[in-house]
This record gives sequence, structure tokens and C-alpha cells, in this order.
Amino acid sequence: MAVSPDAQILKTGRTRDEMLESINSRNFRKLMPLLVVVYVIAFIDRTNIGMAKAALETDIGLSAAAYGLGAGLFFAFYAILEIPSNLAMYKFGARFWITRIMITWGIIAMAMAFVWNDYSFYAIRVLLGAAEAGLYPGIIYYISFWFPRKTRAKAIGIFLLGVSVANIIGAPIGGLLLQMHGFLGIAGWQWMFILEGMPAVLLALLVWKRLPDRPNDAAWLTSEEKALLDDQLKSEDDGASSEHSSLKSLLVVIKDPMIWLIVVIYFTHQIAVYSLSYFLPSMISQFNPEMGSLAVGLITAIPWIAAAIGSLIVPKFAVTLLKQKLIVFSGFSCVAVGLAIAAKSPVLTVAVVGFSLAAFWFFVIQSVLFTFPTARFSGAAAAAAVALVNTIGLLGGFTGPTVMGRLEEATGNALAGLWFIVGLACVGGLLCWGLNNRSHNPDSVSTAEEE
Repeated sequence: MAVSPDAQILKTGRTRDEMLESINSRNFRKLMPLLVVVYVIAFIDRTNIGMAKAALETDIGLSAAAYGLGAGLFFAFYAILEIPSNLAMYKFGARFWITRIMITWGIIAMAMAFVWNDYSFYAIRVLLGAAEAGLYPGIIYYISFWFPRKTRAKAIGIFLLGVSVANIIGAPIGGLLLQMHGFLGIAGWQWMFILEGMPAVLLALLVWKRLPDRPNDAAWLTSEEKALLDDQLKSEDDGASSEHSSLKSLLVVIKDPMIWLIVVIYFTHQIAVYSLSYFLPSMISQFNPEMGSLAVGLITAIPWIAAAIGSLIVPKFAVTLLKQKLIVFSGFSCVAVGLAIAAKSPVLTVAVVGFSLAAFWFFVIQSVLFTFPTARFSGAAAAAAVALVNTIGLLGGFTGPTVMGRLEEATGNALAGLWFIVGLACVGGLLCWGLNNRSHNPDSVSTAEEE
């Protein structure tokens, strides 16, 4: 018979906090490396068109505006299918659903090698978004099964390392693969899409084998440790919305004005992240059009190294509501200043410093923002809340690249769209002061800290 959590604490001679810290450490080691690798591959496959932009313009006649629209179209069906996908993960389990997502997106990512004009480019981007829908909010929701609120921002920050790592290694790898141009009669950009899409399908097999659905399925935790973690998570959910009907859960979330504030803030954030993800290589190339693809890839990696450092260092300090607000406000302020420096600088070195200052805060902001939906809701409502924030917020992923592409085509300057992002970053920074992690639903009041 399983020993109760309190009896296990007495038996081991350790405090409850010490035991939870030990459990959290093992969960970090067992889960986060695999989840980070999954997101690395996902982000490479959705943003590698940035390295192929020039080649696509030459080979299939893709204009800057068409490129920007196609980059953004990824988010069309991605956004539409986010909530159904996240609720499906809640029903079928993380292991099955994440495996399914990875296999379908890997196959479609490889199909990018066969686009031949604007419309085929648009179609594959839409299909890729539909295939990958639900991955990010699903994993954010999955993290809430394993980590108490005190360590959740840290876990999300580590998961978001995947974006930074993807851009750090993706751009140089893409630059190298582009140099395979002509091998076996295949263009370099086609090799890039084929070879970068394949790992998603292969890694899906490892996810199926290694990723447990819930802590109760974790072989590395004892029954007593599972009970203690479950007890801790339930104590944090006391009083939080825990509806189990998918429709009822979604309705509860939609009625929460704080969720809509988070959506707007996240929208401004995603415009900055995806504009840089898709256009940074071409912005760097503008400073020196003679640079080779590998050099562009290596320089493109520098701001994303800064982003990785930020996501490792800062989120762990977001332990109270006031600190969360200060961190988000500071982040948006630095994004605005950094991109303004890059837009005004005539020198590549200074521009890269500006890009790096902005990127340092990208995933700090994101990791903190996504602690709010799971603090305000639990169960199916939490799944719906995370998906809703990601779904509508990701319209920024459509808006940013589309506006950047149109402004580049209109002005002939790849950096022209940065001022648009600067303005929206200022808006996001001001709005963050209205954030609150306590539920205003009279039937469900969260007990999160507000120190």
C-alpha cells in the first residue's frame, strides 16, 4: 500500500520542500531535454524558409511580399486548429498526440522541397501550420502536469530554449545545406527542406517510447513521490476553474477578461519574434550583399544565442506577480530599444548588438506570460486557456512577416518594418501592468501569490 505524502516526509527525514525539489530536479532531467529537442526541430522546420528566401526569389520568382504572406500563412490553420488540437491532447494523451503531430509536420516540411510557384508555396505553408497546430500550447499545458507554479516559469523558459537553439544551429546548418546546390541535380534549398524535415519523423518514435502522459506513468518516480507531487498540484488548483466539459471550459475561459489582455500582449510579442525569425537573414544580408550563405547563417545565430541566455537566466526570478510584471515590462522596453538601434544603425556590428538586446528578452517575456493561463485555470479549462492565448496571439506570427514583406517591397529596405515592431513593443509593455494571476470568476478564485 502506498505511503501517504506526509508519512513519506516523516520517513525520509526531509522536508516537503526538499522532497518536491528532488522530484522537480528529476522531472527536469527526464522531460525537458526531449521536449527542447522536439521544439528545436519544429522551429527549424517552420522558419528555415528565412535562409531559403533569396534562392526562392531566384528559382521560383517569389517576391518579398509573397514570401512574407507565405511565411505568415503558416499561422492561418495553425491558429484555427490550436484549440481543437489541445483539447484532443487532453483526451488522447500527450504521448500519442505529440507523436502524431511530429510525423505529419515532418512529412509536410519535406514537401516544401517541391514548391514551384507562389500558390504551391502558400499551400504547403498552410498545411505545415495545420500539421503542427497544438504542439506549443500542448507542451505548455503538459508542463503544468509536472511542475508546481513555483518552478513552472523556469520549465517553460527551458522549453523555449528550443526556439533559440533552433535559430542558433538552424541558420548555419541551412547555410551549409544551401551549398549542396546541384548535388544529384537537386537545388540547395530543396536539400535543406528534405534533410531538415526528416528528423521530425525519426524523433517521433523516441517521443512515443520515452514520453509518459502523466506523473503516474513516470518510471523514475516512486508511488510516494507521485502522491506528493499530485498533492502539491491539487493544492495549487484548489478553487481554480476545473470544468471537464470541453465546451464549458472554453466558455469559462472566453468570459475571462484577463485572458484577452494576455492575448493582446502576446500578439505584440509574436509580431517581434516571427518578424525577426523570418527576416533576420535578409536584414543581415542588406548590410553586405556579397556575404555567403554560411556567413549570413553564423551572424544570424548571434541574437538567438542572446535569446537562449535570457531564457535560462531571467524566468526563474518571476516568482511573484510584481516581479512578473516588472520582467515583462523590462523585456518589452528592451525589445523596442534594441530594434530601434538596429533600424537606425548603418553598421552591421551595431545592428547585431541591437538585435541581440531585443532577442535576449523574447522568451523571457513568453515564459512569464504563459504562467498566467495555468495559474487562473486547471484541467480542460487550462488546456483551453493556453490554446486560446496561443491561437489568437499567434496572429502576430501572420501579421509581422506579412507587414515586413510589404514594407520591404515598398521601400526596398529589409529593415523598414522594424519601426512597426518598435511601436507594438511599447504597447505590449504598457499593457502588462494590467496582468493579474487571480481569477475573477466568482465561482473560481485562484490562490496564486501576489506579493
